[in-house]
Amino acid sequence: MRLVPNRFARALLGSTLFAVTLLAGVQAAQAQTPPPPMGVRGTIVALNGDDLKVHTNGGQDTDVKLTKDTPVRGVTIANISDIKPGSYIGTAAIPQPDGTLKALEVHVFPPSMAGSGDGHRPWDLGKNSSMTNGMVGDLVVSNGRTITVKYKNGEKKILVPDDVPVVNLEMGDRTLLVPGAHVVLFAKKDTDGSLTALFISAGEKGVVPPM
Repeated sequence: MRLVPNRFARALLGSTLFAVTLLAGVQAAQAQTPPPPMGVRGTIVALNGDDLKVHTNGGQDTDVKLTKDTPVRGVTIANISDIKPGSYIGTAAIPQPDGTLKALEVHVFPPSMAGSGDGHRPWDLGKNSSMTNGMVGDLVVSNGRTITVKYKNGEKKILVPDDVPVVNLEMGDRTLLVPGAHVVLFAKKDTDGSLTALFISAGEKGVVPPM
């Protein structure tokens, strides 16, 4: 009769150890998952060497480190007519009740940057916003400016309202990072809390990057 409690105790101990091991594995996996890049939008205050200071749209001054490899992209005004079937674009958008997306902005990549960020993912331009990068398939300008964006594992149909900004992205350099220039950048947070830019989109001639 004493074997039953012992068996029960061993089973309980085994279950407890399994639960502890499983929890530790989950916590370790979570610890290894890097946080998503942080979006910084605002106006350049200064660039000193590799140290960029940005006055954000939220009213704060934020310091961001650059590396020698940090890509800089120029942003210029474009038009919907610049988009053709086969163009490679990115568009931030929000979902509509019929399952399509409504663009918040559209940026057109140069041919040399085709394939950049290919896919569909969450974005930070508002509730439920997303970013879709891919190649334009169908483009119907006469019917509310609707485009089909195709990426590796799918496609999205996106309505581009008349008042949505359309811009070109082009290869740039640090000469664009001047005080007063409007920028959008994404940065990783280092262990010491500092930010290091992964890439920067800087408006040219007063353009405000809409992404």
